[in-house]
Formats: sequence, C-alpha cells, structure tokens
Amino acid sequence: MRKEDNGSWHLPEDFTELSIERQTKLLEETVKSLEKNTGKDDRMISFNLNHDQTNDPTTIDEIISLKKRIAPVSLTIELTEAVPLDKVKKLSSLLHQNSISLVIDDVGTGSNTYENVKQALPYVDRIKFAMQNFRMSGHAELIPKYLDFWVKQAEKYCLDMVIEGVEDYKDQILAKKYGIDIQQGYLYGKPAMV
Repeated sequence: MRKEDNGSWHLPEDFTELSIERQTKLLEETVKSLEKNTGKDDRMISFNLNHDQTNDPTTIDEIISLKKRIAPVSLTIELTEAVPLDKVKKLSSLLHQNSISLVIDDVGTGSNTYENVKQALPYVDRIKFAMQNFRMSGHAELIPKYLDFWVKQAEKYCLDMVIEGVEDYKDQILAKKYGIDIQQGYLYGKPAMV
C-alpha cells in the first residue's frame, strides 16, 4: 500500500492512518482490478497487521469478511510486530478456520527477533525474511548468516520461507542457494497503480 503525496508515492508513516474498513475496501478493489487484468484464481493478497491491530476485534472480523468477499483469492495475514503467544494461538485458530494463512513478517529484525517469536512458530504457516531491513540498517553483510538461521527454523517447523528485498540476480541466486522459492522484491516489479 502506498500513499500519494505531491505526485509521488511512498509508504505511509503509519498504516493505521487508514481505518481497517478502508484498508480492506482498498484490498477488495485491488483484487477486482487484478481479476480484470489476469483472470487467474491462484492469486494471493497479503495484509500486514501491527500489534495494536491484532488487539482490535474489529480487525479480525473485517479480515474474515474480506476473505469471503474475495474468494477464491488467497488471503495472508502478516504480523509485522511480535504478538504475545496467547494472541497468536487465537489468531491462528480463527484465521485457519477461515482459510487465511498467518505469517511472521520481517523475522530477525525489529521486534520479530527469534526470542520474541520462537514460541509462535508452531502456529504460523510461513516466515518472511526481509533483506532490505538489514541493508537499511547498514548490516547487509549479516544477511547470509541470519538467512541461514531462519531457513533452518522454517525447516524445523515445516514452514514456508519467503525472502523479500530481492533487488537483483545476486539476491535471486542467494534465495536459490537456500531453496527459497517464494521471493518478492523490486527485481520482479515496483509498486504501481493497478
């Protein structure tokens, strides 16, 4: 999701600037636009949730309602911040009952450190490793070490592994080295109006 400001698009400073109702409506409109352009049923759309949003019962109700409106498109919820284990268990149960996947985003950075998320790993479907977070913090040299660790966690818990921040063919080769088939990044396309 991007915000327009004086003719240029950028990430909002806070995704909660938009109500959950508005965010789900925008996602629904995006799905309809994609249907016109692709017509495929194997599409997936992701929705990021921060800690506060996971505590709001309206959020989950809106997400479940969205899933019903966009079916058969797959919906994935990505936790951008560490969430207490009891909340992860509850979310996992509710989302899985409604065929919605649960992902821990940005593992290894921010609040999604191993210590903060290790107990949640049995309750999620995949983990997402963000190379761009290491690059932006000036620690790109740590990417292979951390990636190796998180790939082992994905294998241990039978989770899908996603790598984001794939910007060039060297990143693609790194992902292939670790057997990561699910990749996202500017190499595959930049955000655009749909």
